[in-house]
Parts: sequence; C-alpha cells; structure tokens
Amino acid sequence: MSIHLVGGGWPIEDDGAVYRLFFDELVARAEAAGVLEGSRLAIVLVRDGDAPERYAELVAAFEQLAKFVPVPVLAPENAPIGPEKFADVDGIVVWGGLTPAYRTSLEPAFGEIRRLVASGVPYLGFSAGASIAAERAIVGGWKIDEVEIGAEEADEDLEQLTIAAGIGLIDLAVDVHAAQWGTISRLIAATEAGAVDGGVAIDEHTALVVGVGPLQVVGRGSVWKVTPDAGSVRVSTAGAGAS
Repeated sequence: MSIHLVGGGWPIEDDGAVYRLFFDELVARAEAAGVLEGSRLAIVLVRDGDAPERYAELVAAFEQLAKFVPVPVLAPENAPIGPEKFADVDGIVVWGGLTPAYRTSLEPAFGEIRRLVASGVPYLGFSAGASIAAERAIVGGWKIDEVEIGAEEADEDLEQLTIAAGIGLIDLAVDVHAAQWGTISRLIAATEAGAVDGGVAIDEHTALVVGVGPLQVVGRGSVWKVTPDAGSVRVSTAGAGAS
C-alpha cells in the first residue's frame, strides 16, 4: 500500500485522477480482508466551524470514486485526536486547513497512524495532511529571522519558518500549493538553512505517490524536488507519469 500526498486544489478535477490510485488501494485492501460491508475510511478534518459541512462535501465527492463506509474524525483546531479514532480502518484521509493545528491535534495519534500505514493501510494527505506526513514537517512561516522566504499569505499564521515533528511516514520534507502559493521558495530556503535535508513541493491538483518501487506523480501539475548540493541546492521537477 502507498502514501498519497496531494498538494491541494479543490474541487476534484480531471475525473478524480489524483485520488483514484488511493481508492483502488482502499477497496483492494478491504476485499483482500474479506470485508463485505465496504471499506472503512477515516476522514480527518481539524477545522473551526465548517468541519461538518466540509466532511459532507468530501464524502459526496469521494463516493463518486468508490464505495466505502466513512468514519468521521472531526475536531476543532488544536483539539487532541486519540489513536482509538482509527480503530479497524482500511484507509486514512487527512484533509486541509491550518497546518499547525492539524499537527497539534493529530500528534497523540502519530504512532497509531504509522503502525497502520506500516501494516498496509493507505494514507492520503491533502495540503496540511501532506505536509505533516513528513518526519520533519514544514508547518508554516514566511521568514527566517528578517529575511522573507515566501509569501506572507502562505504563512499558516506563523511568521518564522517553523519545522516540527510530523507523523513520520516519509523522510522528505513536504510543502504544498507549490506553484500556486510560491511555497517552493520556502522549501529552498529551509534546505539552504539546514532546517530540513531537502524535500518536495507539490502543486495543486497533483499527487506524489510513495510506495513500493519508484515514486509516482499523478495529476496535472508538477512535483518540485529540492536537494542539498555542495553548499547550495538543486531543484528538479517531475510531472504526471514520472517516476
């Protein structure tokens, strides 16, 4: 099973191509386990005010892609989510919103999510859910000291570049809304400063799929890879179909 990291962008476009591999894995896992009543899909939303409405919107959209039993995991920003919320699920979706709030809310369940994914449960992180999948997560910020490294509008309510422990599903740092919000510059600056050891920035309507074998890019945009290179950084891109 795989880890699917989506760089944002809603509603679904391109006939759901960004999400289909995840839902194929979700259904296959349940069928292999002999689950007859449908795959149990945990949908995590950490949002103030609109979580129930957004949850209903997601369920309606996802039901066009596969049959499943939705398991709501809803919390206000920064409210703790315990590991018991993920009991007996066949897949996990962690959605978007304020990245630091998702990290804080889900921290008590990090170990259980890692255990489930290691056992074969597919994970889909969208925007914030993609960022916090990393071992060292970029959770926000638009400055390093007094130097601007990105747009203030993408700050996640944080001024200084902030790196924190994430779920730990992958060892690369992840930034999102890359082309749309210009966050590729934040990842470059974080890498140059040694705050992270390189990573990927994912465009909207684009997914990076991490599983057995080569990495795969799905969708209409690009994944920007940043790697340290002799005191500087190297930037490369990969589009749909790349591995």
